[in-house]
Amino acid sequence: MNYDIIVVGSGIAGLSFALKCSKLGHRVAILTKKTSSDTNTNHAQGGIASVTSSADDFESHVRDTLIAGDGLCDSSVVESIVRSGPEQIKNLIAEGVKFTPASDGSYELGREGGHSQRRILHVKDYTGRAIEEALLKCVSADPKISLFEHHFAIDLITESKAGGEGNHIVGIYVLDNTTGKIKTIKTRVVMLASGGTGCAYLYTTNPTIATGDGIAMAYRAGAQVSNLEFIQFHPTALYSTDGERFLISEAVRGEGAILRNANGEAFMKSYDPRADLAPRDIVARAIDHEMKRLGSAHVWLDITKLSSQTLQDRFPQIYNHCIEKGIDISKDFIPVVPAAHYMCGGVKTDINAATNIPGLYACGEVACTGLHGANRLASNSLLEAVVLSDNGAKAVDEYLKTASFTDTALPEWKDGDVRVPDERVVLHHNSDELKRTMWDYVCIVRTNKRLERAMNRILNLEREINDYYWNFKIEPTLLEVRNLVLVAKLIVKSAMARKESRGLHYTLDYPNKLPEAIPSVFSKADEK
Repeated sequence: MNYDIIVVGSGIAGLSFALKCSKLGHRVAILTKKTSSDTNTNHAQGGIASVTSSADDFESHVRDTLIAGDGLCDSSVVESIVRSGPEQIKNLIAEGVKFTPASDGSYELGREGGHSQRRILHVKDYTGRAIEEALLKCVSADPKISLFEHHFAIDLITESKAGGEGNHIVGIYVLDNTTGKIKTIKTRVVMLASGGTGCAYLYTTNPTIATGDGIAMAYRAGAQVSNLEFIQFHPTALYSTDGERFLISEAVRGEGAILRNANGEAFMKSYDPRADLAPRDIVARAIDHEMKRLGSAHVWLDITKLSSQTLQDRFPQIYNHCIEKGIDISKDFIPVVPAAHYMCGGVKTDINAATNIPGLYACGEVACTGLHGANRLASNSLLEAVVLSDNGAKAVDEYLKTASFTDTALPEWKDGDVRVPDERVVLHHNSDELKRTMWDYVCIVRTNKRLERAMNRILNLEREINDYYWNFKIEPTLLEVRNLVLVAKLIVKSAMARKESRGLHYTLDYPNKLPEAIPSVFSKADEK
């Protein structure tokens, strides 16, 4: 198999990038480990932030982003992405996304935590699904794009791995989940658009596909990763005793919902003057503190000020899901808790989605561009994905035109004397232990002792998983647990290195911010 470009992931970042590369004349293959709609994008409720109203301006959006990022954003990246937003919104509309209209013929704009203006374009409360469906329709009609479902990317192949001297990308190993066979695919460019790593935690709003595969692959190949300690916990996931963590969009608070503690008291004004519209890191810590202070399993979200009809029209997905759970949100408070939601760090890239490995690019939640800093401003993620996919497509086009390539023979995958696994229960036990370790020790509030305990347990798990990996036949669950353990180790390593509290990283041992905000950057070379 041979393609100009391989895209790993079929969310908004990967699909947008593939469509743009196709228009530039390149043959593209999209790999997704499950079905094409199994993505984080498909679960995004709130919307996409962009300046589209005369009441708003770029300076305000930039300022809100920088404030939320708590000093760690790259201001030039923020400026570039924010100013590129309106053009990319037009592109999405041209590709068939039908944002919810306002009565005056413009688009209805929502407001979320940290935003000083209404600027969130949305499709009811299922924006991600609407974007996913529109882009998949365009991809399926494009003859230059091949979409391979149930294909799990295992590892990148660089020139040096193929026996040469360079470190640029020459191919990728992929497991065909339907046959169990491993394919060696030749390519000059790989775009990682594989999403985040919420499944490293016991409770997450992410789908089961969010296992950090792209970050792990990139790190093993020598790519730099940055700011992995900044894990965003969404403040308002629906509380349930069965472990489900259905997302209650931040847009609900944008429409006036109030957080109340177990005693029914509105508490957010005690933590921040912006009250319920404070950025997510502040709200999540406030909820965590109220739950611990009162010994409660959850807090309440009160949106009973809005009528049943208004709620059904604006939040149909949330309204119906809560009704199924026996909660009428027009009359009842919603029980909510924080849950792991978004990775603000990732594979380090520039504004064109390029990593430090020639031919390797990253876009979407898997990447760290400098936009989010220490805490992501709500609904900036879909914006970043469409802007960076556009920048990345142009950069890849230039790379393919100007870089010199040799026809490298790729080493075929060798299974050796591996056995068919007969104790898969080990993988499930290891996965469960990892999730509980991360939830207990690397969560909203951290300490040196908790991080040390986490690292000791993760290193033991890593040894067990690596032994399993080299002795048993490859399968999806093994690959996911292997990747989760590696990314969890990198998260803890990054957290241990940050001797301050900033944004989403809050530690009782270093409660203050250092005078200078410095990104954390690691690569495999640092281990030597």
